[in-house]
Amino acid sequence: MSSDADLQARLHYAFRDPALLRQALTHRSHGARNNERLEFIGDSVLNLAIASLLYGDGQASEGNLSYWRASLVREETLAGLAQELGLGACLLLGEGELRSGGSMRPSILADALEAVMGAVFLDGGFAAAQDLAERLFRDRLRNLDTQASAKDAKTRLQEILQGRKLKVPVYVVTATSGPAHLQHFQVQCEVAELDLRTQGDGGSRRAAEQQAAEQMIERLQSEIPSGRKPRRPGAPPKP
Repeated sequence: MSSDADLQARLHYAFRDPALLRQALTHRSHGARNNERLEFIGDSVLNLAIASLLYGDGQASEGNLSYWRASLVREETLAGLAQELGLGACLLLGEGELRSGGSMRPSILADALEAVMGAVFLDGGFAAAQDLAERLFRDRLRNLDTQASAKDAKTRLQEILQGRKLKVPVYVVTATSGPAHLQHFQVQCEVAELDLRTQGDGGSRRAAEQQAAEQMIERLQSEIPSGRKPRRPGAPPKP
């Protein structure tokens, strides 16, 4: 197990109260004094820190700022940062979580990173937490795709369908594979009124749904051009 001192060196932050860091690294499966409360406050602190860093772009709209922040603080990104810091080797987990590979599970890693952020905030104040966020996210902020749409694929698809007076799509998980900490999902997106179905896959259900929605948008744009009212399945073609 990696030592707390090593982790503090990687964080470039020395805790006045090391017990806060220990608690941040303790999963609920290990005991009653765990990181859930620190995760709660860390989530808010991280969102504020990232919002503050993004606000420096004086030309960005509120919608784009919200979208960029969400892309930075999503589970996948946080889990990746946690892996880079080696948080998995520092976690205190119950026997069941240890056996099932909990130290590699994205949700546990992301929660632990938020808890560490909360611990830094309680130990050193918001300035210390923001400095940590800036260090952790520096490369991701630099490489942020500022041309990305402020709306994700599921939102855009819903708006397209509602604009054509159609019902919202239905998403169904059709298959899962891999161990618990590295699951892969396949999801089907169905627009029943048009008898259209698309498939998406990804490392999380959300990612698979987004891919399926993107595929559906492409089908709608190619098969049912904007401005034309789609023909319902079984309806006779117009003369």
